Amino acid sequence: MSGNDKTNGHGVALRVHACAKTFADGTRALEPVTLDVARGETVVLLGPSGCGKTTLLRIIAGLETPDAGGRILFNEADVTRVPIERRNVGMVFQSYALFPNMNVSDNIGYGLKIRGVSEAERKARIAELVALTGIAGLEHRRVDQLSGGQRQRVALARAVAARPSVLLLDEPLTALDAALRERLRGELNRLLRTLGITAIYVTHDQAEAMALGDRIVVMRRGAIAQVGTPRDIYFAPANRFVAEFVGAANILEAECNAGVLLLPGGRLALANDAAAAALNGHANGRIFAMIRPESIRIIAPDGAALTGEVDSVSFVGDRQRAAIGGVAGKPIMVDVPNSTPIKAGDRVGLSVDPGDIRVLAGDTA
Repeated sequence: MSGNDKTNGHGVALRVHACAKTFADGTRALEPVTLDVARGETVVLLGPSGCGKTTLLRIIAGLETPDAGGRILFNEADVTRVPIERRNVGMVFQSYALFPNMNVSDNIGYGLKIRGVSEAERKARIAELVALTGIAGLEHRRVDQLSGGQRQRVALARAVAARPSVLLLDEPLTALDAALRERLRGELNRLLRTLGITAIYVTHDQAEAMALGDRIVVMRRGAIAQVGTPRDIYFAPANRFVAEFVGAANILEAECNAGVLLLPGGRLALANDAAAAALNGHANGRIFAMIRPESIRIIAPDGAALTGEVDSVSFVGDRQRAAIGGVAGKPIMVDVPNSTPIKAGDRVGLSVDPGDIRVLAGDTA
C-alpha cells in the first residue's frame, strides 16, 4: 500500500442503480438515484440536512434496503441483499464509535482479529496504519485518554485496516474545532490517495467537499441536483440551488437583449455561449445569471457600463467583501483586495469578464 497511484488500491467500482427509499410511515427519503463511482475514486455527497445523503450512504452500506428495483453493485456483483457484515465496507462516523475497553492497537486491529488474520499480519498492518494516520506512540493508550482528533484518527485507521471495498464516511469531522478539522481534512485526503480505497463521504460542509472530492454529488430533496468535479460545481452550477449552496454567489434576475443583461445599474455583456443559453427556453428574455464575488472588479464610475453605491464593507481576513446597492434588485457582493480604499457611500463602477457570468437553468427555485 505505497505510492499515490490509486489504481494500486483495494477499492471496487461502485454502481448505485435506481435506488429510492420510502419508509414504513410513507416518508419518501430518497428519490430514485443512479450513480457510478470509479475504483479508487472519492465521491462526496453534499447537501443540506434532510436531503437524502445519509440515507443513500446507509443503502450503500447495507444498513437500509432500497425500494423495489433499486440495486447496489460492487464490481458488477449485486450486493443489494447482502448484509453489511458481508459487504466488506468500512465506516467512520462523527461519534468515532470506538471500543472504550480497548487500547488504540486493539481498536485498530479488532476487525482483523474477527476475520482470522494472523497476529503477525495484524501487528504489521496496525504499525503501518499508526504511521499513516500520525498516531505513533499512542498504541497502548486507552481511547478515553485521547483527544478528539486522535480518536478520529484511530477510527479512520480501524475502518481501513481490513482493506474495505468501499470506505463510507458520515460527517466524520463535524465534531472537531475548525483548525483541527482543516488539518485532519488534509490528512484524510492524503490517506485516501495513498490507500486507493473507493470512498463515499457525506458532508454539508462545502469546503470539505471541495478539498476531498474527486467528484461532488450535490443533493436536494432526496434527488441529485448535480454531479461534477469541484471546479464544475463551483464555476458551472446547473441551477440556482447549486449556485447558492456551493460558495458565495450573486444571483441576478434581468432582461437579456441581444446578449446583454439589462440591470438597474447598467448593462453587462454575456459571452456568446452564455447568450445562446440565455435565449434558449426563457420566455420574454428574462433570465437568472450567477456571478461569483471574486469575479467582479471595482473600477472608476465615470464611463463604467455598470455602477452602484457601496452599502457596507466587511473585513474577512485576506480580502474585503463589499455590498454594492443599486446594481440589481438587491445588493451584490464583491470581493475587494485589502489594499483597495473603499467605504460605505462611495460611488463605484463594476467590471465583469463576460466569461465569468453563468446563465442558470430555468428551474431556479
